[in-house]
Amino acid sequence: MEIFKTTILMLSLMVVFIFTGGLIGGKEGMFIAFLIALGSNFFSYFFSDKLILKRYNAIKVDEYNAQGLFKIVKNLCKKANLKIPAIYIIPEKSPNAFATGRNPKHAAVAVTEGLLDLLNEEEIEGVIAHELSHIKHYDILTGSIVAVMAGAIAMIANFAKFGAITNNSKNSNKFLIIVFAIIMPIVASIIQMAISREREYKADKGAALITKKPQHLASALMKLENYANSYRMRNASEQSAHMFIINPFSSMGDKLSQLFRTHPSTNDRIQALRKLQEEIN
Repeated sequence: MEIFKTTILMLSLMVVFIFTGGLIGGKEGMFIAFLIALGSNFFSYFFSDKLILKRYNAIKVDEYNAQGLFKIVKNLCKKANLKIPAIYIIPEKSPNAFATGRNPKHAAVAVTEGLLDLLNEEEIEGVIAHELSHIKHYDILTGSIVAVMAGAIAMIANFAKFGAITNNSKNSNKFLIIVFAIIMPIVASIIQMAISREREYKADKGAALITKKPQHLASALMKLENYANSYRMRNASEQSAHMFIINPFSSMGDKLSQLFRTHPSTNDRIQALRKLQEEIN
């Protein structure tokens, strides 16, 4: 199922590029856009994880310089029957975490310094188990590609606006270009929302199955939500917001913008975890 989703995302990115190229440059523009789309898809599959880790200045750690975190990841991977992913710490006060990569054999988990300072060991286990669930179910490939895709769409929208402004041809598609530039960021938000919301519920449940203690993840989510609202993440990107366990922009915007949020409400996630705890008990 994840392979199918990823294929659809890649094809969608190609269509967006090619359509934009056609509006701005006709047949030649479409051909150039096609070549760019091929390159973007290749880049998304093999390098999107590296790009995202670099964006947040993530530092790779191991069992020697992050013994506590490495031990938690190692123990949970044993329970989940997973290869230990690369582990990164982000020098960021805002508490958060995400997983990225192509598959369970090429995966990474990143947590912020703020998360390690805020949560106790059991809560950190809940968060790591959530991210490992993303890895186990191949959510990371889709999430990484969506992040690059959303960024590409934003770039295309700006390029389209520039084309509309500078194109002086009487027969130009200025109106279509302007409309396209307006709706593309909305399309990106819808893609992120559709992919992310259900994935978060499934990863929460997956974490509960790994640890058998969903109350610890529920406690972590409550703390993360409260502190994330107090400490804004530096360099936070809307294009990659869906990858985090808590949306870095969770409390920003009006009610209309909340319709396009990439995560279910934290309260709903906590309630679902509490129901799982009752079932386990």
